[in-house]
Amino acid sequence: MRLTIDTETDTYEQAIAAVQAAYGLRPDTPAAWPDAPAAEPRPGPQDLADDDLADGWTGQLLFDLITALTPGARAVLRRITELGGTASYDDVQQHFAHHPTHPIPIARIGGTLTSVRAVQRHLGPDGAGPLLQRDERARRYRIDDVLVAGLRRAFALADARPDLLRGEPSGTAA
Repeated sequence: MRLTIDTETDTYEQAIAAVQAAYGLRPDTPAAWPDAPAAEPRPGPQDLADDDLADGWTGQLLFDLITALTPGARAVLRRITELGGTASYDDVQQHFAHHPTHPIPIARIGGTLTSVRAVQRHLGPDGAGPLLQRDERARRYRIDDVLVAGLRRAFALADARPDLLRGEPSGTAA
């Protein structure tokens, strides 16, 4: 983003209004500023569909779920989503064993993912099956295809609005 304020012609109020508009806030535009930049609306959860994707899940509910997850669980769920909704335990464990921003020891992946079940119990639709399914025999994680598409949209919104996500816990990365 580039913002230019002319300190010789713009007033203080105009400069503040320009900064607020650049960050998507609704500034009070000074009357002496007829060509004030329009504030671009920031995307939010309300922009996601509230249609039932599957099993009571909506785009808004999926976004609420990922915002409530711990950062490590969110990163693992994102990785499985990026892989098309199916990933082996080994692939996920190896990916996060030496991950630059969310390293998770191999033995802790399962514990990290308990956040998904806990958040789903509180925010997910009543009676819905598990969002992230685990096949212990095949050692695979799986997410239904229609929910993968909804999660991709929810993660795209999360990328645009990181201010809505649950932050890193102090002192730990998982």
